[in-house]
Formats: sequence, structure tokens, C-alpha cells
Amino acid sequence: MDLLAALLLHLTLTGLPIAAGALGWARRGVRSVPVLLALGLATGAGLAMATFWAFTLSPTVGKVFSVAALAGSLMTIGLALRGSGVPRDLLRALGVPFGLWALGSCFLLLLGFAHGGAATPIATATTRFTHQLPGDSQIPFFYATVFYEGFDGPPPQFPGQWLSSDRPHLQTGYLLGHRLWEWGDPELQYQVGGVVLQQLWIIGLWALLSACVGPTTRALVMVAALLSDLTITNGFFVWPKLLPVALLLALTAVLATGHQRWIRRDWRGAVLVAALATLAMMGHGSSVFGLLALLVLVVVRTVLAGPWPSWRWLGAAAAVAALVLAPWSLYQQHVDPPGNRVLKWHLAGQVDVDERGTVETVIDAYHRVGLDGALENKWWNLRTMAGVASDRYQPGPGVGPVEAVVKERRASAWYGLLPSLGLLLLGPVALLVGWREASRRPADRDFAVLSLGLAAVGALAWGMVQWGPPAAMSVLHAGSLLLPLLALCGCVAALRAVLPRVAIAWVALYALVQLLLYVPSFDPPRGTTYSVPLLLGSAACLAAYTGVVTRSVVAGRRGRRRCDLRHG
Repeated sequence: MDLLAALLLHLTLTGLPIAAGALGWARRGVRSVPVLLALGLATGAGLAMATFWAFTLSPTVGKVFSVAALAGSLMTIGLALRGSGVPRDLLRALGVPFGLWALGSCFLLLLGFAHGGAATPIATATTRFTHQLPGDSQIPFFYATVFYEGFDGPPPQFPGQWLSSDRPHLQTGYLLGHRLWEWGDPELQYQVGGVVLQQLWIIGLWALLSACVGPTTRALVMVAALLSDLTITNGFFVWPKLLPVALLLALTAVLATGHQRWIRRDWRGAVLVAALATLAMMGHGSSVFGLLALLVLVVVRTVLAGPWPSWRWLGAAAAVAALVLAPWSLYQQHVDPPGNRVLKWHLAGQVDVDERGTVETVIDAYHRVGLDGALENKWWNLRTMAGVASDRYQPGPGVGPVEAVVKERRASAWYGLLPSLGLLLLGPVALLVGWREASRRPADRDFAVLSLGLAAVGALAWGMVQWGPPAAMSVLHAGSLLLPLLALCGCVAALRAVLPRVAIAWVALYALVQLLLYVPSFDPPRGTTYSVPLLLGSAACLAAYTGVVTRSVVAGRRGRRRCDLRHG
């Protein structure tokens, strides 16, 4: 009961600002579901960062701001729902992704604790779905506690000489806003809240799919994504790498779809684009690789078809970017300097702390290895993405053959971009072979090309920028998790474009294989057993999630039939 109560609390506290942002703009006349979801996600993330900055001033200021933010969200929702400001059809359309987000969060949370571990939640999450993972998921919890309780002098270091300025704090801001309302075990509350935040990708992905593909393809992608290696492992191990993907998916929805012309003509579109991009960077710095792919797409489309953004548009975007990024830059330079350890690690392979600046460290590193060494590093990065050069699981004594196979599969999906796609790699192959057949389903074909293209461009940029072995190879979690999720979307859409009926059966097979891979718990906490209620609850949430997306298919077909009858 404590688990479900905590889940309800964090769903409510996280969801209210997002709903307020979406409904507030719906009341002002915005009717596009993808745009409204993007506005909602930007509102929630913006309030989270504002909460973090309020707590840096003092715990008292932060607590007052948390109360004000919650009250403002409730007031905005109440005003939007009063009278006939928001059509009922639009409310129902917005309710679907929120319901899927709640069900997806509950499914993963119950599955994660199905073999116990709620007494040691953070430790359990480091081994539940793959091999022993590092302690990075504790960093937001550590700093949420530090800023909530207050401190004298510079912020304390996280063990390992990590500074508060080394990583941005979007997830910390969300959790600080929740702290005032929590009870019981702080670690359990953190783990539950972390799962809820990571699962926001569901709302972002729904925004993108609603803008690009039909209901059947959308349903297939949503089911495949929920059960993917990527979202199961990174959703339960709550380091803040999946959280910014929600913002990047929403940004893709407004930049790479039919909304792009409106977005690039209206200065308010510039505000939304800049907010989503910079807030994603406040979630995790690796978001830059997803943003680079989107930038290439926007530049190419602008050159080919226009329109070019106006100076007013660029000014509005620059103002929002400065508003989000400048405080963080000042914090890194003046409050807890230097804040460049992660950059030096990933760009130059410099793991140990030293006094050099980022540019100096990068120049020294490339000078040391020379051109041949740099090219060799980049080649290793590309091989790592393909799963050829990544670390492999080594079974220890007493590990049975089935356990060894499952653990090796989990580890390969954790490290390699292509291995993380598993059976879904059939999609691109089918698209290449059956390109002519795909012309019968142009929406699915075009979305597959768009998604796979963005993933490929982002991966190439990532492989070239990332330093390389041995310290900073392009293992999957070192880059933006937007890229593998877009690749998954492209794989499913490609298969649907060429073999629409086979795609349904293939995604069902993929879902079954993924469940067989991730339901077992091979390294559970001592003295624990499988909980039948939690397993049944997780299964019920998965069934309800699948039922909601299936119902959306039926509703979409009925809508098309009514449209055809009106035009007939």
C-alpha cells in the first residue's frame, strides 16, 4: 500500500503542472494535441528548474515556491475546466497519454519490486534488470536532500569528488518540489518519484506519434517502447537520462511534423522550441546529441522549403535560452566551480580531477593521440554502437546456462545501440527490400525514414564527438537516449509500412520475448520472494495500457469512417 500511495502522490505532483500548462493553453484556443502536450511538458520542467533555483536561495524560499506552484497549477486547471473553455473531445484526447503514463509507471514500478527490495529501493534498482550498475542514480537524491535541508558554505560533494555543478539538476528540481508532501522512507519516495519522472517519455512519444502516424502504428510503437530494454532498465534505474527524452520527443513533434511552419512563423513557437531544447539540456548534457540531429533536420528543411525564421523569432528563442541556461552557467562558474568534469571525461577521456580547463584538456588529449589515434577512437565508437566492441557479460561461478544467456542479452542491450533494438531490427531490412510496397502507406514510410534518419545523424555526431576507449566509449547510456527511442519508432513504422499485418504479430512476439527477459530476478535482495500481488498488479497495468492504446485504434478508425461518410 505504501508503494501505491507513493505512486499516486508523485503522479499527482508531477502531472498537475503538466496538465495546467496543457489546459491553460487549450483555454486560450490551442487545439493541437501534440502542441498542447509539448506546452505541458515545458511548463512542468520549467517549474521544476524554478523550484531548484528557489531552494538554492534557501529551504524556506523553496518550500514557499513549491506550495505556490502547486496552488497555481490547481487554479489554472480549475479555470480551464470551468464552463466550456476546453471542448470535451480535446479533454478526452489529452487524457489518453496521461492515463498511459500512469499505467506505464505503475507497470514498471510493480515489476521492479516484484521480488522484493522496497526496503532498499535504490540498491535494488542497481541490479534488478541488468548487471551491477554504478551509484549515479543516487546523485539527484543526494542533492535533493542537501538543498531541502540547507547547508553552510559551498554545496557538499557527492562521493567520488563529484560537485553539484558537474551535472544539471532538472530531476533534483522536480524532487525538491515533491519533498514537502512526502512521508515515510525518503529513499522509497525518491525511487517512486524517479520512475514517474523517467516514464514521462510516454507523454512525449504520444505527442510525436499523434502528429505523424495513424492509430495502429501509434499503438504498436507505444507497446514496443514500454517493453523495450531501454525504458525498462533506464526507467527503473532512475539516473536522469530518460527524463529529458520526454522534452526532446515533444520538440521533435513540433519541429519535424506539420506544425513546423507555424512554429517557425510565430514568436511563441520560438519560446516553446527554446524552452524544450534548453530544459532538456538541464535534464542531462547528453541531450545535445539529440538536439544536433534535430538542428540538421531543421536546417535542411529550411534550405529546401523555408520559411526562414525572423529576427523577432530568433530574439525570442535567444531570450528564453538565456533565461534557462545563464543561471546554470553562473552557478557553475561562481557558486561551485568549475563544473566541467563530465565534459572533460566525455570529450577528452580525462577521468581524474585536475585543474585544466575543458578546451585545454581536449586539445591536450587529441595532441597526445594524434590523427591516427583519434580516428581509431571514433572507429571504436561506431563499433560500440553496433555492439561489436562493447563490454560483454561474463558469467560467474554457479550461473546456469539460461541465466547466463539472459544476463548477456540484457548487458548487450545496455551497452550497444543496435543490440538494444533486438527483434525490431527486422523493420529497416524490410523497408530496404520492400520500398515499393511501402509507398502504399506513405505516412508510416515517411515517419520511419524520419526517425531512422534522425537516429543515424545523432549517432554519427555522438560517435565523432565522444572521446573513445577506454574511458569514454559511445556505450548507449553515454549518449542521448532519444536516439535509440527514435530508432525503435523507425523500426516499428518501417515494418508496418511494408508488412502491416506481420508488424502486429512481430511486435506481439517482441513483447513476449521482452517479458521473458525482464520478469525474472536473478540477483534479488536476500530473504525475498516473488510477490504474486505485485506480479498480478504489474500484469494488470500492462493489460490496461495495451487496452487503452487498442481502444485508441478503434476510436481512430471510427473517426475516419465518420469523416468518410460526411464527405461521401
